[in-house]
Amino acid sequence: MASARSLRSIQGRATLAALVLTAVVLGIGVLTMSLGVRTKVQNEIIETVAKAARQTYEVVSKGSPVDALPTNGVDRLQVITRDGRIVLSSPALKGHPPISDMWPAPDDSRVDGTSCTTIAGQGRRCFVVVGFQNRRSPYGDVMIYAAAPEPPMLAGHALEIALGAFSLLILTLVGWGTWQVVGRTLAPVRRIRAEMAEITGTADLSRRMTVPERDDEMAELTRAVNATLDRLEQTTENQRRLASDASHELRTPLTGLRTKIELALHDPEAEDPSQTMRSVLTDAERLQAIVDDLLMLARLDAGAQDLPETIDLAGLVTGEVCRRSARHEVVMRLKPEVTVRGNRLQLARLLTNLLANADRHAASEVEVSVDTEGDEAVLEITDDGLGIPADQRERIFQRFTRLDSARSRDAGGTGLGLPIARDIAHAHRGKLYAADNANGRGARLVLRLPLSTTVPI
Repeated sequence: MASARSLRSIQGRATLAALVLTAVVLGIGVLTMSLGVRTKVQNEIIETVAKAARQTYEVVSKGSPVDALPTNGVDRLQVITRDGRIVLSSPALKGHPPISDMWPAPDDSRVDGTSCTTIAGQGRRCFVVVGFQNRRSPYGDVMIYAAAPEPPMLAGHALEIALGAFSLLILTLVGWGTWQVVGRTLAPVRRIRAEMAEITGTADLSRRMTVPERDDEMAELTRAVNATLDRLEQTTENQRRLASDASHELRTPLTGLRTKIELALHDPEAEDPSQTMRSVLTDAERLQAIVDDLLMLARLDAGAQDLPETIDLAGLVTGEVCRRSARHEVVMRLKPEVTVRGNRLQLARLLTNLLANADRHAASEVEVSVDTEGDEAVLEITDDGLGIPADQRERIFQRFTRLDSARSRDAGGTGLGLPIARDIAHAHRGKLYAADNANGRGARLVLRLPLSTTVPI
């Protein structure tokens, strides 16, 4: 089972692929080399034998009889008549039978071939034979043969066996080398898997992977895993805090609601029923607001997004300001044709939360401006209230955070409006932050979103 699993691993598959590719290349190389060497050796020996046969042909063609044939690198020479009689031979073939009985076609004068014979004390041997026909020799119509022993590499498969053994050695080295190299390459991956298994087993999201010293792809992968763990830890912590804070925030209105109902049931004549119902309705509305905000946060945390559309920011501001009732005057300074891409309902919710926050803490006036800066749309909402201390400007975007009695739940709100607004801004690739107010008093919240070049519908 372990062996089969190893073969299915990346290391096993890479090694197998390298072996198959190398085997194909070596197979083609061995076949090409074998054919090339055989052809070269055979051509060389045929050329040598043919040269000796031509020289003997010239000697015989002179017309003067000779007792023996001269040798010139090839010592097996014979002159044979058509009836198989040997009229001349070299000293090495004295007393031997004819080298060959091959004769050329009528329109040719040369033959090439191989002749095998059994020689006493030497066994069966094969020779490369080249013959030329001489129809006008002093001996009549004869064949002049020259022969040389066939090289062992042509007679057997020694060359192929040697090349096969060499190829097997190369395949072994390639397989071992690939296995080792891929194994070392994947060692950091195995380490990452082992560390992740430990983190998963202990549920300790505060642990991080060890980043390799070398700045390579594995280091980038490790940093990406650590970034994922950072985000997972932050998300888990947010969920834990949200559950804890939500239970705390819901407990207060639920307790008040239960108390009022119990008192009304215990002594119906003690209080005015209509006043009790209005108080209960207020608590129910607060509960509904908290639940709605929690559902919105859950939707944003899940990354749920509808299809974006092109939105005129000035038009969106005008519509929201006119739609809602405010305790204080709202002054608008809006630049026209400032468009962004996004979800209209979510951006309207963001704007409503900012307007409600400013109206809740303003002394007499809220100002809303829309402008552009570079490739960004800039929306600013300022109020003339007490403002936000510089060291507390990030805290207001934490869930269920209230800075002091002036920004308490008694002033309304669920403590989730600004966190929801920032999450919506991030979902739209934008930024929401608190900044200094130009007049030195009041809060100033700034929203920056990427501009859209598309004309709104």
